[in-house]
Amino acid sequence: MAMQNPPHPGRSIKENCIDPLGLNVTEAAKVLGVARHTLSRVLNGRASISAEMAIRLEKAGWSNAEFWLQRQTAYNLAPARLREDQIQVERYRPQVV
Repeated sequence: MAMQNPPHPGRSIKENCIDPLGLNVTEAAKVLGVARHTLSRVLNGRASISAEMAIRLEKAGWSNAEFWLQRQTAYNLAPARLREDQIQVERYRPQVV
């Protein structure tokens, strides 16, 4: 079952990958081969985890790319699910000819 309000996956990167290793954002950004501000935006929930970032996290040994993209998708889907009753779409049924 999906979480109703999952945390941004950047929080998990910080709490479960960066902090236990005693890295700061600048050091972690160097490990991942990205600019400090790029990683900072992800960690602070201002940017999504891209497929490329997911691969970088995987290569650093911090879980696998699919895990990170699934976390990002769950985060993105949660607010849409809260509004799904406002989305007016009916199931498509092709006409029989």
